[in-house]
Amino acid sequence: MEEISMGVSWLAVIAGAVVAFLAGWLWYSPMLFGRTWASGHGIELGTAQSMPFGAMAAQFVGLLLLAWFVGVALSGGGLLVLVLAFAAFCVLAASGGMFTKKPGAVIAIEAGYWIVAAIIMYVAHAIF
Repeated sequence: MEEISMGVSWLAVIAGAVVAFLAGWLWYSPMLFGRTWASGHGIELGTAQSMPFGAMAAQFVGLLLLAWFVGVALSGGGLLVLVLAFAAFCVLAASGGMFTKKPGAVIAIEAGYWIVAAIIMYVAHAIF
């Protein structure tokens, strides 16, 4: 069990997850891609009756786990492993979008966010 925590900067894990979460807020906001993304899903931004706290909590936990994965990969000198994992993740997410017949713009927006999150997490680990 030690191999998944040895050499990992927990400050970088937390910082990477928090910044990636905030980047997602901006990414899916009307300032960037929110309108196109929502339109592609057939929903209208700003019509929710309440904040989706459960989804937001799950997103943050997932980002923490992903940032931890980045830390484990980088602590073992696995930058290529990290690049391959994120490439596979984006392609698999895109294929799921294709199966559910999401518009190409929505697939690109969602995959783009994961690429941005990966870069943020990498930079957090490079800094801390």
